Amino acid sequence: MDGNVKAKKRFSLRKLPKPVGISIFYGVCFIVAVVVLTHSNPLAPDQDTENLKKYCACALLALACIIFGLYYDRMFIIPRELYQSRRLIWKLAKNDFKKRYAGSYMGFLWALVQPVVTVVMYWVVFDKVFQTRAQMVASGVEVPYVLHLTAGLVPWFYFSESITSGTNALLEYSYLVKKVVFNISILPIIKLIAATFIHAFFVAVLLAVAACYGYFPTVYTVQVFYYSFCLFMLVLAMSYCTCAVVIFFRDLAQIINIGLQVGMWATPILWEITMINNDKIITLFKLNPLVYIVSGYRNAIYGDEWFFEHFYSSTYFWIFTVTLFCIGSLIFKRLKVHFADVL
Repeated sequence: MDGNVKAKKRFSLRKLPKPVGISIFYGVCFIVAVVVLTHSNPLAPDQDTENLKKYCACALLALACIIFGLYYDRMFIIPRELYQSRRLIWKLAKNDFKKRYAGSYMGFLWALVQPVVTVVMYWVVFDKVFQTRAQMVASGVEVPYVLHLTAGLVPWFYFSESITSGTNALLEYSYLVKKVVFNISILPIIKLIAATFIHAFFVAVLLAVAACYGYFPTVYTVQVFYYSFCLFMLVLAMSYCTCAVVIFFRDLAQIINIGLQVGMWATPILWEITMINNDKIITLFKLNPLVYIVSGYRNAIYGDEWFFEHFYSSTYFWIFTVTLFCIGSLIFKRLKVHFADVL
């Protein structure tokens, strides 16, 4: 009996044969490409914009297929290691969250003070001083500006915190990187899960702010979990790229900080993308995957649209994220053998 159970367990955890795995992936990509090319959006601003979205999606699919075919074996190492270490990841993530504010009187409340102050500051400056509310109404946004602003800042705070901590994960845990027996591929996701605890609190605050203005949770609100998962996977994919490179190129951390400052203004957080009148510029902005996330949070809180109604945006986001994760996994595994020597 025990032998059969162990045999079944080994069978369930063994690596999928390469020809089968590649065939399945290529089949899925082909189906997605056919759906993308044949899908017609009646609300598309013009045919050129719709075709551009289709070409971008197909180009990313082709890139993903090439990478997957060439580096199939390497790309499955990290997902398999994360699954096998899931209990250790959860334990270390809780410890990381607790020690971050150990010794301070207010504890984890300090993590909440700065974002709340930032929201209040932006609200006072842009809504009360510069009367941004009038511009938002003119662009078609009827909700209170503080709610619109908070729904954009909540995912941005999570992204900013996660990408910064994820990038520095290997540097912070350098003593674990030097241990031969420790699986260092779990370190970036530990930092992300620790940041997720704070993000969950801010989502609750966002829901409370919406309720104060009469926007109570509806069936569309459950999409917050979906968009939070999208954001988590995007940052995880980016972190495997950045945490590996920053060990050899320390200036990357400063470049990321500058990029976050620029990215906040390049993402429609303090403003609304409908303020732009040029459809091509709007399409260019939407290449930023965070536009999909921020718009999704707002739809979940006070909108009435499902994520699958935005077919091209959802398809582009997941193709982009999966491709980025594949590239990040390859970079991480290629540089992994040199981490201990450099640190």
